[in-house]
Amino acid sequence: MNRTLVLATALAAGLATTNLFAQTAPAASPAPETTAAAVPPQAIPAKIAVIGFEQAAGATNEGQKLVSDLRKKYESKETEIKNRAAEVDSLKKQLQALPATTSDDDRAKRIKDIDTKDKHLQSDYEELQNSEQSDFQDGFGKLMQKVGPVAVKYSQDNGFTLLLNVGSQQNQLPTVLWFNQSTDITQAVVNAYNVTSGVAAPTPSAPTPTVHHTAPSTTPKK
Repeated sequence: MNRTLVLATALAAGLATTNLFAQTAPAASPAPETTAAAVPPQAIPAKIAVIGFEQAAGATNEGQKLVSDLRKKYESKETEIKNRAAEVDSLKKQLQALPATTSDDDRAKRIKDIDTKDKHLQSDYEELQNSEQSDFQDGFGKLMQKVGPVAVKYSQDNGFTLLLNVGSQQNQLPTVLWFNQSTDITQAVVNAYNVTSGVAAPTPSAPTPTVHHTAPSTTPKK
């Protein structure tokens, strides 16, 4: 699952981070029905906080549990796909190694068998990818909706006047050129959310190597 659930990628949840924060802001009061001159805005001392919002959501205990649960859910199917891909590769090598005396009928039969297996493998591989992505987007999107208000409340409770997301991958252009590292509340929000969520920290496990799946070719080598 590492290939689709790496949270730095992840964030193909299809949700605009700005909307998550905007939902927590109070609605503007209607303009009073009066002809009096408008009150000019007042400058206030700025206290800015920055957060890698998607990274914070993924770093919560709930976010790590989501990844772990999805990895377990699809582990057997990924292993099956990997084994079938190895089988098709083996059949292609056998086809290439056939002696020149092999009959055309035998060769054609092998090519047809490989092509059929390859097409089924490709179809199942794409279906697996779509299922993994759909489950991840659904789970991570719901998590972001819960972490957003916690980030805003933390900012309000600690006197910040502005919260900037410096971790969005939806915008290719940088939104912040410089900030003081001491204003980064990413880990603080992770800790605050973990307290309120009630989800226990996952049990540490030995690191596993990342497996990069390569979509198999649909054309057997002759």
